[in-house]
Amino acid sequence: MTTLAERLGQGAGARLLIVECEGLGSCHAANVGSYEALREGVATSASIMIPCPWAREAAARYRGEDVGVDLTLNAEWDLYRWGPLTQSPSLLDGDGGFPRSRAELWDHADLDEIRRECRTQVERAILWGFDVSHLGSHLGALQLRPEFFDVYLELAVEFDLPLRLPDTSAERTVGFPFRRLATEAGVVFPDQVVRTAGVGARKALERALFELRPGVTEIEVHPAADTPELRAVTPDWPGRTDDHHLLVTDHDLRALAERAGVAFVGYRELRDLQRSER
Repeated sequence: MTTLAERLGQGAGARLLIVECEGLGSCHAANVGSYEALREGVATSASIMIPCPWAREAAARYRGEDVGVDLTLNAEWDLYRWGPLTQSPSLLDGDGGFPRSRAELWDHADLDEIRRECRTQVERAILWGFDVSHLGSHLGALQLRPEFFDVYLELAVEFDLPLRLPDTSAERTVGFPFRRLATEAGVVFPDQVVRTAGVGARKALERALFELRPGVTEIEVHPAADTPELRAVTPDWPGRTDDHHLLVTDHDLRALAERAGVAFVGYRELRDLQRSER
């Protein structure tokens, strides 16, 4: 069987890495950090959280970078809230925003409201001028429950976009074959995912460069500029500012990748492949 790397025009043993910036649109510091990581650093892709207050500013900064939509149904920060774009009562918690946890979302969300809200988020990104390259699911809310995954996959097929998916080990935990279902629907996704322990990817990324298996691998990062705003909204700001430094100003990282024989790719290559194969 032809591998994903070969379908992308690379050798069967090629080691390709997607460096995915999470949090675009969540706050001004994340917008600055993500775009600097994409334009000046080694990041190759980003996901925008359309319902967040700073998403419109992220759209104003957009210059054609590889950006997907991080379908957002949770607002996990205590002091900084966002909610649905649509009239969706089942997607609100008692505090006026999205639920803070996946469990609360799964317990109360109406699937039709989820479908309408997520479609609206993709359409809003397109309206704002994004050349959407892929779909993700904030906090994995749409990836880990079969009835929610159906909506996720449906939108990927409708908009003909690749998906961010957990690795195969997660299938045993959640109890359904989401990677096989995506493949059968003609949806493309990376072969492997590098897990990070919370926010802050330095150790995982440096280690991954020398342990990467053949194929396409994704690692998630959270770059953000060190500002009073960032320190006020989230307690994990040190990991976010370190990701920014790692991707933008740590010039050893690109040299490490070259020595390890790792090439950087984005989701746009996967999207173009998916559409060409249809």
